[in-house]
Amino acid sequence: MTIDRTETDTHTHTHTDTGAAFATETFLCGPRRSPRQMLAEQRYDGHESLHDDAMAERLGFAAGPIEGPTHFSQFAPLLAGMWGRAWFERGCLSAHYRNMVVEGEQVRAFVAHSAADSGSDGGPLRIWAEKHDGVEVLVGTASLEPEAGPDAGLPRPATEIEERLAALRPPGPLVILRDLRVGMRGRAPEPVRIEFDQHMGDLYPFTLRQKLEGITEPSPWYEEEGGRSSPWGRAIVPLEMVSVLMQYTSRAAGFPVRGPAIGLFAGQQIRMLRGPVFVGRQYRIEREIVALSESRRTESSWIRSTLIDADSELAVAEMILNSATLKHSYEPYERELAELRCAAGETS
Repeated sequence: MTIDRTETDTHTHTHTDTGAAFATETFLCGPRRSPRQMLAEQRYDGHESLHDDAMAERLGFAAGPIEGPTHFSQFAPLLAGMWGRAWFERGCLSAHYRNMVVEGEQVRAFVAHSAADSGSDGGPLRIWAEKHDGVEVLVGTASLEPEAGPDAGLPRPATEIEERLAALRPPGPLVILRDLRVGMRGRAPEPVRIEFDQHMGDLYPFTLRQKLEGITEPSPWYEEEGGRSSPWGRAIVPLEMVSVLMQYTSRAAGFPVRGPAIGLFAGQQIRMLRGPVFVGRQYRIEREIVALSESRRTESSWIRSTLIDADSELAVAEMILNSATLKHSYEPYERELAELRCAAGETS
């Protein structure tokens, strides 16, 4: 399939000594892209996922959606243009997903800026992505970790996901996630790595090389040969594939979730602490549940996953994932909810 990389109007801003004369918000804007759907064959818990067209249609969606972090790649040129090498080493992209995208739709990334923003020293800056018709795909923030490093104890910029975490209210009776507890950790550290031709398993049925063939924003720094010309002398992992690296072994964490049921990413934050993440390097992942929540249609777990370098023992990156499970996809949901309420002495 051909990826649409047609250049369209791109709005940019420049920093000058007269910038403070106006409070007008301006923005960086990338070209429209048509991302590929690469999860149609995804399977977990013995069944197809929401990314399968037939499954999506059974659950009331138009078609199988493209995975949310696919859109993270469209922000990389904008933020690297603003912050340079620092973006890859200590950048943070934090997003709440608003509307699904299916293959064939176009998406555009935006980064807002005004004289009142602190973009020059690391943000946070407001970001969003939208379809051709203006429908929002995601909203969020982009920022840099303090230059002094994660161990300096300096305040971090506020992020979209962390603000949403702070605003959560206690959930009602949870059914699908009833056996989870805040503070619960994965059963053991998970060894992980990513190679160019490594198949990433049932959750991600493709290789890094296949992803790079269709990525919306190619870079020689992502490539096996071109990576040698990167500032780090080796190939780095694109942000959307950092998500894959940090999720492909997630079932090994052993968090007790009832099923079968269908889940989706409702929000996600990827933060580089000592980046970038390298192709072919050995890491391990440690996971912890940091929050549980619910909406009218979903139950959500918020899990923080920390990527640790196997040699240095230092944390390289961190991800917070809001994984939402559709209540109506769990067949006994209503019956089990009624049983839980009855056991708790509730009458409604």
